[in-house]
Amino acid sequence: MKRRTFLKDAAFLTAAAAAMPSCIVRDNGAPSADSLRTAGDFRFRNDGTFTLLQFTDTHYIAGDPRSQRALACVKEAIQAVKPDLVIHTGDIVFGRPDIESAQEILQPLAESGIPWAVALGNHDSQFGSSREEMFRAIRELPGCVNHPPKDGVYGCSNDVITLSGARGVERVFYLFDSMDAVVLKGEEEVHCYDYIRHSQIGWYRSYSEHFTVENEGCPVPSLAFFHIPLPELPEALAKGIGPMAGNNGEPPCPSRLNSGLFAQFRELGDVQAVVTGHDHDCDYVLPYGGIHFVYGRFSGGDTIYNHLGPDGYIPSDGPTAPGTVSGCRLFQFREGESGFRTWVRLVGGETQQALSLPCK
Repeated sequence: MKRRTFLKDAAFLTAAAAAMPSCIVRDNGAPSADSLRTAGDFRFRNDGTFTLLQFTDTHYIAGDPRSQRALACVKEAIQAVKPDLVIHTGDIVFGRPDIESAQEILQPLAESGIPWAVALGNHDSQFGSSREEMFRAIRELPGCVNHPPKDGVYGCSNDVITLSGARGVERVFYLFDSMDAVVLKGEEEVHCYDYIRHSQIGWYRSYSEHFTVENEGCPVPSLAFFHIPLPELPEALAKGIGPMAGNNGEPPCPSRLNSGLFAQFRELGDVQAVVTGHDHDCDYVLPYGGIHFVYGRFSGGDTIYNHLGPDGYIPSDGPTAPGTVSGCRLFQFREGESGFRTWVRLVGGETQQALSLPCK
């Protein structure tokens, strides 16, 4: 059995057996415009730039020596890059003690003085603590800008962060909680990864439309961050659309259920890139339907499968490849410009995939 298959089966069993956390709510519609709040409004540096660093899939286990590579990756990237904001797109932990593990791998962020946020992954509520308990413990760490779960919005880690210049909000970062797994009864019993729900889409629409109105009717360029990729990504690959850059080492593992978030991004016209993790052997950028699918670079150690080598070597199966290099993805924005730059940084400082997006 391949590791991904095992992980998927484990996720479904966990979802079926676990009690529903209190932060999981039924869809009650979108928040009103007068209740819109952001988790932070940031400003460009004096040189007109703003750098965002993404970690993903650290899969940390406190006390497990296999996790040391993940901790070293986080520490080195923070010290070397000194970004303006960090977003971790989930699967922060991968074992017990789960809250202690999260606190330990996120401690370098807490000590750095750099603001940071998380979008929880499917494994972050599978090792004893509820999703709400895990999220509350994370938010108590210094520097975390995540807000508490929103009333009427499914999940925990749904947040909005803005980046403003002299003319107002120039960039919006949406964080969605893509949850764990779901089992739906019916003619066909569906077991799959969870999906972005109706209330989350309504929540996003409220902010997107608000920012568009404030920007004199023009959508504000935005990026969406969450853990599990959208169903449109394998659709793009099936049509023969390949990555612009990066490693494509395994098929995407999205939900089997499509709630229409990609269509909402297209309709509202603001989201330029969907940034995820989840599939450890992928770190590529792929354009589809006017939006770029962007994988973060695997930031973990050896508690979980990972095959990305320094030269892009990916074995077809088997144990972790010698020479696997963890890393992170970086995004840089410049005041007054609608596009952005992105690249991958490996432990040790090597950079790959330098791209300017969206492509003209």
